This record gives sequence, C-alpha cells and structure tokens, in this order.
Amino acid sequence: MPQHRHAPARVCPSCDGFASAAITLGGYDRNGQRRTITAHCRTCHGTGTVPPLRQLLDTAADAAFTR
Repeated sequence: MPQHRHAPARVCPSCDGFASAAITLGGYDRNGQRRTITAHCRTCHGTGTVPPLRQLLDTAADAAFTR
C-alpha cells in the first residue's frame, strides 16, 4: 500500500529558514557572560516557514474583494 507524503513546509524566502539570530552587544554583564539579543525574521516571525501558497492567495483574495 502506498504511503502518502505530506507537502514540505515552505522555507521563508527572507531568512532561508534561519529565522532567529543571537547578536552580541559587545559587552559583558556582571556574571561575565556576553550580553546578547535575539533577532527574529520579520516575514515569518521566527518560525522559518511561511504558510502554504493556497492560504496566502485566499487571504489576499479576501482582502481584495471584500469591498
């Protein structure tokens, strides 16, 4: 019996799947640890993937034709 494969997740075109990055601020805190911040991709909000194309098209069509 054939096995069904799920569609692969679409990788975010802005970050290529690397959705978060730790950026050092150049200094140390009181404990001697480097101070870092985490920056997330604005397109995928830190997930690394984007919704399926059909969902994006449906959302765009709803926004365009609901006047």
